[in-house]
Amino acid sequence: MAKEIAPSAPGYVTVHIYDQAYHLRGQNPDHIRRLADLVDSKMRAVASAGRTVDSLRVAVLAALNLADELSQTSGVDAKEGRARAAHLAEMLDEVLEDERQVAS
Repeated sequence: MAKEIAPSAPGYVTVHIYDQAYHLRGQNPDHIRRLADLVDSKMRAVASAGRTVDSLRVAVLAALNLADELSQTSGVDAKEGRARAAHLAEMLDEVLEDERQVAS
C-alpha cells in the first residue's frame, strides 16, 4: 500500500487543480502555487469552451494550449524551450505516478 504524503510535510505544498488536491514537492512553494493556478485556470477555460467533462481530456487539451503558448513565446531559444518542456513533462509524470500509487 502506498504511503500518503501528509499535507504539512516539510518541502511539500498542497495545491488544487480542477477540483483535485495534489501534494507536490519543490524548492519554491509560491512558484508551484502560481503554476497550479495557471493550470487550473487553463483547464477551466478549456472545459467551459468545450463539451467534454472527462478530466483527462480536459487536462490534455489544456496541456496542448499551454505548450502552444510556450512555443510561441518570443525570445525563447527552441532548444531551451524543448529542454524546459521535457523537464516539465518529467515533473508531470512524477506527480501522476505519485497519485497512482496513493490511489492504489
